[in-house]
Amino acid sequence: MHAHPDRPSQSPPPWRQCRNRQEAAALSKPLSTTMSSLAEGAHEENPLMEHHPLVLDPTGRSRLQEEQALHAADGPVLVDILGEKAWAIGSQELLMRLLTDDRVSKDPRQHWPRFISGEIVGKWPLYIQVAVNNMFTAYGTDHRRLRRLVSPAFSTRRTAQLIPSVIGNTDLLLDQIAGLSTHVVDLREAFAAQLPVAVISDLLGIPQTLRTGFRTTIDRMWNTTSTPAEAVQATQDVYKMLSDLVAQKRSAPADDLTTVLIASRDDEGDGSALTEEELTDTLLLVIAAGYETTINLLDSAITALLANPGQLTKVLHGEVTWSAVVEETLRFAAPVSHIPMRYAVEDIPLATATIRKGDAILASYGAASRDPKIHGETTGTFDITRTDKRHVAFGHGVHFCLGAPLARAEATQALPRLFARFPRMRLAVPMEDLQPLPSIMGNGHTSLPVHLGPV
Repeated sequence: MHAHPDRPSQSPPPWRQCRNRQEAAALSKPLSTTMSSLAEGAHEENPLMEHHPLVLDPTGRSRLQEEQALHAADGPVLVDILGEKAWAIGSQELLMRLLTDDRVSKDPRQHWPRFISGEIVGKWPLYIQVAVNNMFTAYGTDHRRLRRLVSPAFSTRRTAQLIPSVIGNTDLLLDQIAGLSTHVVDLREAFAAQLPVAVISDLLGIPQTLRTGFRTTIDRMWNTTSTPAEAVQATQDVYKMLSDLVAQKRSAPADDLTTVLIASRDDEGDGSALTEEELTDTLLLVIAAGYETTINLLDSAITALLANPGQLTKVLHGEVTWSAVVEETLRFAAPVSHIPMRYAVEDIPLATATIRKGDAILASYGAASRDPKIHGETTGTFDITRTDKRHVAFGHGVHFCLGAPLARAEATQALPRLFARFPRMRLAVPMEDLQPLPSIMGNGHTSLPVHLGPV
């Protein structure tokens, strides 16, 4: 896999050059050849595959409209995600069913014909998201082997051991923010982004010299407005940093997860050890997932509370717990809207369509968490008193996020400390002026300017 980023990229597909979504939709039909024709053994036409796909906006600006379209459909919706077709699932019940179905795989090497044929290498900006060789894309026994190696790092005991790191880093960041000469601060940059980077770096033993580079490069990998060439460059940069980290830890082992994974890689045992590729890709998974989900969770929680002062008053007066705030934020604004991809191992007949063998499936966690069939007409309202806060923000089934307890712990420790330190904090711009992340995947804001107010 490490050789792939060096392959030449091609020009962006025509819809990437459109001035607006209407032009993109008009151009989508020539691109919408049926995925089922790629699947070995496809035996009949699927009428939905001939419809124009819903073109997902790479800027993230149409997220709410896209969620509404997924909710309106009684089943899977054909979407175009940066030029590739997939069945998006916005129903929470259906998504949970598919995520526990043995006929659904995350391994493109075995089950996605377009990947196997090499048609997306160096051409699709999200190639690295599906090409990594770790438990995120593994299937069956390989997934169980890889997850077993990593799961001890996220055990209840290990998460509890990281709480002092969370508290210490939170207090340090708040001290730094309080010492700024201006009372208007970008909290995404100064707080929400810094805390998970510090905690994940403590977990992995990433030295200070590498932390900023990892963070900015991961941001580039999540930016779905990047060209294929820019995505390739981000991939090359992150693997260079991962190689440097592994080399440092091999020469100077320490009490951290990176050293543990290297030991598993270098041990010769029963064949369950990591390969070198699995080692670097597992580190990439822990860094990217541990950083991106938590920064967006903190960003969205702060934003929602400041935009709803009545809700903030309830939690500050102890009428509602901070855990309830975190769960409602995960439901209301899932940190990751879509995660590509999964693949049908065989035909999956559903009520309104059949997902054919080899078809790609897009888990739309944002839409599924706000499913009106679960949460009714108030699904689009942030309400920390809501009794039913069911969501799938951290996935479901065998690929449920191992870092979910740590993300929850970070938020429940950091948010009360932030609001206790700055009780008069308020948004510095109207809510509608906050800009979404330029990403189909990540769900947050490019910045979060606030007035700190008197301390």
